[in-house]
Amino acid sequence: MSPINTLKTMEPISRQQLNAATADDLAEILRGPRERAAAWVRAAAEGGVVEAQAVFGQMLLDGQGLPVDREQAVYWFKRAADANHAMAMNMLGQCHHHGWGVPANLVLATYWYRLAAQQGLDWGMYNYATALALGEGVAADRPQALAWFEKAAALGHAKSINIIGGFHEDGWEVPVDKQQAFEHYRRAAQGGDFRGQFNYARLLIERGDVDAALPWLDRLPETATPAFLAKARAFLEQAADARVRAKAAELAAPPATRGPAA
Repeated sequence: MSPINTLKTMEPISRQQLNAATADDLAEILRGPRERAAAWVRAAAEGGVVEAQAVFGQMLLDGQGLPVDREQAVYWFKRAADANHAMAMNMLGQCHHHGWGVPANLVLATYWYRLAAQQGLDWGMYNYATALALGEGVAADRPQALAWFEKAAALGHAKSINIIGGFHEDGWEVPVDKQQAFEHYRRAAQGGDFRGQFNYARLLIERGDVDAALPWLDRLPETATPAFLAKARAFLEQAADARVRAKAAELAAPPATRGPAA
């Protein structure tokens, strides 16, 4: 019996079936119904496949194909992290940071972020740098924070690129350099970071190039949080240009009534 056919019966998956599954089989499984995918990922995780342990932890955290179980998610992230899986380390940091399945503990969160960063994970670098910048779970150290943001930015991490723009704009650990800020915000915007998109649009408006700014503002609702959109609206409502104020009103409207996204 093919591994795929076994899924239709939802029978327990054996080690033999796992070993017999080809890469194409596994790709089809993961594209299929989430419950079936979860059964296979769980079997692989229990069989000691480290990548599956990290993925199964995420499935448990998000409720993908099985009920949410944050305590079990932490267990599987820890299994994978103990085998040096960088994303699992980062997710353990997230769990300790937000109190998902464990009591919130910023010191432990930062410990796991640091380990993930040292493994070369861009998200670990970003989260560890953020902790250093804010002094969360570790003594504040802006020079070290900037160094880690720069390492993540070198890997193309858009959120880190945006933060570096803020360092240049506000003169944190570097001289104030609006052009460097502008270039970093542009790269972050192009990389899909909604804060970068807003900051890039903001500096374009400051330069008088409203036509170039508006398409970036159109993109904000695609990924920005409601809280961020509210702050963006409040800022844009104070603009001198009527087109920018109109865009602020548009961002406050239901999605169906907004103008086309760029």
